[in-house]
Amino acid sequence: MYGYYGYPMMYYGFDWTYILVLIGALLSIAASHNVQATFEKFARVQSFSGLTGAQAAQMILERNNITNVKIQGISGNLTDNYVPSRKILNLSQSTINSTSIAAIGVAAHECGHAIQDAKGYQPLVLTRTISPLCAIASKVSLPLIFFGIIISYTPLIKLGIIAFTIAISMQLLTLPVEFDASRRAVQTLADYGMVTDQELSGIKSVLTAAALTYVAAAASSVLQLLRLVLITRNRDNRRR
Repeated sequence: MYGYYGYPMMYYGFDWTYILVLIGALLSIAASHNVQATFEKFARVQSFSGLTGAQAAQMILERNNITNVKIQGISGNLTDNYVPSRKILNLSQSTINSTSIAAIGVAAHECGHAIQDAKGYQPLVLTRTISPLCAIASKVSLPLIFFGIIISYTPLIKLGIIAFTIAISMQLLTLPVEFDASRRAVQTLADYGMVTDQELSGIKSVLTAAALTYVAAAASSVLQLLRLVLITRNRDNRRR
């Protein structure tokens, strides 16, 4: 009887390493639910200034002397992102025209990435540099592992694990980038008096919930990596 990734099931039919996958899945589900609930809560709170997400973003960019970034709408909700290579700040439907403090917070966070880019923030530069390598590693890691299992060749399996490690390094490096962008967002909103202290507290809640989704995703990937290492080691021990 075979389990995940084709390895024999352990402990009389139950592969206990599935627990690691389950923990990762639960963390991701909890983080996703939390960010949705938190955003919806503060999306109902209108900002005192009446600024939309797009207006707040434009104001932040101008006050940081960033004139080469284009703000545009993008479909979906909470799909906001900044594209350094194209100098484009994409704001989702739930952000661009909304006057809620949640929308202002999300827009400010994406502006935080634009500020990082303008100032040459090294962790952001590093993630952009290794992104192509991580993308390749992500595509080849599981095929290498599966093929290694099929031909029963452990070195190939271990090569797949190394590729998987490289792939998830992007998620780990993204964490300081995201936290720093939120820090810049909060600091900018406070310095320019764009929101009240009470509104800033709500914005911090939204950005913290969003940051935790990245933490959960990284933790889930690390747990998957740990499982791969454990079942590979177990396989090697059985063959000795």
